[in-house]
Parts: sequence; C-alpha cells; structure tokens
Amino acid sequence: MTNSTNSISSTNSARANLTKFNNQTFLTESVEETFELGKEFGQSLSGVETIEFIGDLGAGKTSFVRGLAEGLGSTDRVSSPTFTISNIYQCGGLSLVHFDFYRLAEPGLMQEELSEAIFDPSSTVCVEWAETVRGVLPKDAIHIEINSPAENSREFRFTF
Repeated sequence: MTNSTNSISSTNSARANLTKFNNQTFLTESVEETFELGKEFGQSLSGVETIEFIGDLGAGKTSFVRGLAEGLGSTDRVSSPTFTISNIYQCGGLSLVHFDFYRLAEPGLMQEELSEAIFDPSSTVCVEWAETVRGVLPKDAIHIEINSPAENSREFRFTF
C-alpha cells in the first residue's frame, strides 16, 4: 500500500486522527492490502462518522468496509448489503451501519432509516451508491472514491 500524495493537516479537532487520510490517495495491490487500509482507517475513526463510498461494482468497497469494521473492533462477519440494503455490525459500544442503495431507484423508507443512523451518536455509517440519498448525507461526510487503475490495483481517494 502506498500513499501517493502529501499530508495536509486537519482543521477539525474531532478528526485529528484522520489527518493522514484527508485529501490523500492510497494505492492497494490486493484484497488483503485493501482490508488493511480499511482497518487502519477504522482505527482512526472516532465512531460517529458518515462515510460515502464512490466506485464501480467490484471496486473493493466491501473489502474496505470489512477492514474498517475490524479497525473499529468488530468481530462480526461483514458482507455486502446489496440484497439486504443495510447491515449492522457491533463494534464494542458502537454500531457500524452499512447501506447499499445500488438496487433502489427510490430510497423510500430506507432514507428515513439512513437519517436515523446518521444522527445516532453511537453509530458509524457507511453508504454505497448514495446518489438517491445524497440530500440526507451530512455536509461533513467523508468521501472515499475508489478507482481501478489495473486489474488487482485499487486507488482510494479520501476527501472531507
């Protein structure tokens, strides 16, 4: 895993541990490296963040979230919520709520569930395919864009 940009200081003290990631791009060369990047990112979280994932099918979103969940202290088995729309994982005293809106043209009641999770002070929220619910996401959401420059490589760009 390599960091391909320079470090920029965070101005938000609640996100001081995330300074390493703000406006940074990381390259992973395997599923294992993607998991490890997610784990390191999860260990940096305070536990009340909302994270939007932007990337094609198969980009590595779920592999990253598996690591993120472990980094937050979860021992739960993490799987893609593509068919269930949302999954909840226990991370000590926190919950990791993982949404996937890929199959929804209209979010309906799931938008309310997302809003409740975002405002729950004991939840970290991960959202895939957020186009239909972007208006619900907080302005300070963390955005992780994932690109695939080569078959096994993934480029993770963090902005917040």
